[in-house]
Amino acid sequence: MAGFNEQLGRDLDEIRGAGLWRELREIASAQSTRIKLGGREFINFSSNDYLGLAAHPALTQAAQEALDRFGTGSGASRLICGSLQPHHELEAALAKWQSTEAALVFSTGFAAVQGVLTSLLGQGDVIILDKKAHASMIDAAKLSGATLRIFHHNNLGNLEKLLQWAAGQGGRVLVATESVFSMDGDRAPLAGIVELKERYGAWLMLDEAHAFGLYGPLGQGLAAADGLAGRIEIRMGTLGKAVGAAGGFICGSRQLVDLLVNRARSFIFSTAPSPAVSAAARAGVELIQGAEGESLRGQLWQRVEELMRGIESLGWKTPVEPSAILPLIIGAEEKALAAMEQLRETGLFIPAIRHPTVSRNEARLRVTLSSSHTGADVRALLDALGQAR
Repeated sequence: MAGFNEQLGRDLDEIRGAGLWRELREIASAQSTRIKLGGREFINFSSNDYLGLAAHPALTQAAQEALDRFGTGSGASRLICGSLQPHHELEAALAKWQSTEAALVFSTGFAAVQGVLTSLLGQGDVIILDKKAHASMIDAAKLSGATLRIFHHNNLGNLEKLLQWAAGQGGRVLVATESVFSMDGDRAPLAGIVELKERYGAWLMLDEAHAFGLYGPLGQGLAAADGLAGRIEIRMGTLGKAVGAAGGFICGSRQLVDLLVNRARSFIFSTAPSPAVSAAARAGVELIQGAEGESLRGQLWQRVEELMRGIESLGWKTPVEPSAILPLIIGAEEKALAAMEQLRETGLFIPAIRHPTVSRNEARLRVTLSSSHTGADVRALLDALGQAR
């Protein structure tokens, strides 16, 4: 045991020495634009709770009603005896929202991606990922056994070269990308990607985790906003961001969902999500599509516009298209940590994002906005950034 811990200690020293040390921070409050940390209140600019639904009364009430009726746990995997009514109601609501034949919920978004890629592809097949695709896609692609190729971020020319090569390999070919990228807030060139995958007979899996709820009619996502949803084989989303609950889901054809139920190990061998969480997620999905959801999106985009104008006046680079995610690139890990601490002293909570989440020397403050932020919150952030700048 001593030798084991000594080796781990050396590993941890390497992490500290590289400026990559991470630790858990205990938040003593509900998820919100105001959080309590270490006995102090901070304005939170780091959450993916884009529409402020994580502590919304409608979701809380739905969860409480499910607790009263179904209890806390599901008891087993969905294929044993854990497929409860709230799970089926949530999947029906998701499929209707996304105008697809079916949807399937997983315990996490990570599990959803793993379930899809390992079920559909294997040895002799090819997976082509955007260079900045989420870690879950990279890990799932490796686990599938398919040949993995990476195309330069949002580079259609490089993607086409890889598709030309993959078309001659004889197996299935799948392209995977995010619609709105989690660390940069920029958008994939969806029309070009869809056209290329169709030209070369490939499939497309689109991760809309940071787009569902925010873009398109009824918050259906970026693919729907661009009129491309019906041409994409697999769309993936999470329930823990704009929806305000937890979990991940896949939506698409009935055949796709039936295959996942029968093959996706991350679904088959996992205990079903809590019925209360699924009930809360359904409430979030329904709220997003209504008048309140439309109002919340309007509030969010107003805050985004205010922040982008202010950031540009301070000399920071901003995304070409508006996004709830605004990366402030610092560079070196140590400098990003120092900027994080400086902002924390002023009452702002924005953790530094470092390698391996982003490439080396691209450490950043990843600012995220919520419809629950006020104009005063944005001004406080801009004032602090101006002093730090």
